[in-house]
Amino acid sequence: MLSCQRDLFSLPEGLHYLNCAARAPLLKSAEAVGIAGLQGQRVPEPLLNEASYRLSEGLRTQLGQLINAPADAIAFAPAASYGLAIAAHNVPLRRGQNAVLPDGDFPSDVYAWMNRCAEAGAELRLVPCPPDAERPARAWSEHLLEAIDRHTAVVNLSTLNWSDGLRFDLAAIGARAREVGAWFVLDGSQTIGAAPFDCAALQPDLVVCVGHKWLLGPYQFGFVAVGERLRAARPFEQSWGNRAGSEDVAGSAYHTDYRPGARRFDVGEHGNPIALPMLNEGVQQVAGWGASAIQAYCAQLNRRLEPLCREERARMAPADQRYEHIVGLSLPPGVELPRIVTGLRARKVHVSQRRTSLRVSPHVYNTPEDMDALCDALTALLR
Repeated sequence: MLSCQRDLFSLPEGLHYLNCAARAPLLKSAEAVGIAGLQGQRVPEPLLNEASYRLSEGLRTQLGQLINAPADAIAFAPAASYGLAIAAHNVPLRRGQNAVLPDGDFPSDVYAWMNRCAEAGAELRLVPCPPDAERPARAWSEHLLEAIDRHTAVVNLSTLNWSDGLRFDLAAIGARAREVGAWFVLDGSQTIGAAPFDCAALQPDLVVCVGHKWLLGPYQFGFVAVGERLRAARPFEQSWGNRAGSEDVAGSAYHTDYRPGARRFDVGEHGNPIALPMLNEGVQQVAGWGASAIQAYCAQLNRRLEPLCREERARMAPADQRYEHIVGLSLPPGVELPRIVTGLRARKVHVSQRRTSLRVSPHVYNTPEDMDALCDALTALLR
């Protein structure tokens, strides 16, 4: 069993940080390489570009191994919206077709297709979670499956509900999308790095993932995994770095062809000497812990929430309907969530309000005492 890893971070004593789904605290090692990269800008090394190229290729391989995808499928992206734009820019969509998404999904996922549907005269089909379902994740997945029909051009969803950690049946939804010939696009930002994810098994056409959450990396640096159907598509950004021959920094010829695989979709200047090493540190660390071990550790922490539910001060979905690293607590009717979040923060307990849930997102730097502090503070605030 994985032990607490708090000593690898610089979290202050007395701070109960249960908000990794918003942004992860930096590893000490990531902070160190980031500072070194910044200091290296004082007098840039002549071989800086070559070093960044080697590091980016190594990180590409590590990211592929993390999600069971080839290195050639990986491209670097600054944000989920950038990766989603690759799909929105290339997926055919016409009048009479529809795009299927869960209602209440992360806004960037919805906006990508809201605009495309409006332009094409297609239907944006937002599928709500059935209210008061005993098994909400299963019921929601079933409704999504029912919404996919022969007119569906694309199915886009987060790998879990970002508000409360509910699991979608990705295997069944992906299979249904392929059955009707629809493109299958996933946002793995709240899963990859903290829970098992198998790209080869799910066969998505595209997966986006930010780096500043469960990959423990810096802000504005993540990746995209591009499926074979999209890998030869036209990138919407034309840069030197995504063209063939760009690894030769002395070269001056213009090239009409792109670098192999998904590298054509790399964001310009992805060889950032500060951010690239930082994400590399985070990916190495989460791969070393292993997603299953992270889930098991968070499950132990979440057991401390069970008395709250028994006393009916809060409700959370059954364990088999959600992931352990994101838990949505539903509070009694009439409770003002902003007031609760503010009250928790005053007690140095950091969580988020997401839609109608109090989102608790622990990680391996958290302790049982952090969960107890949350429970004690909630009990006091709910009186």
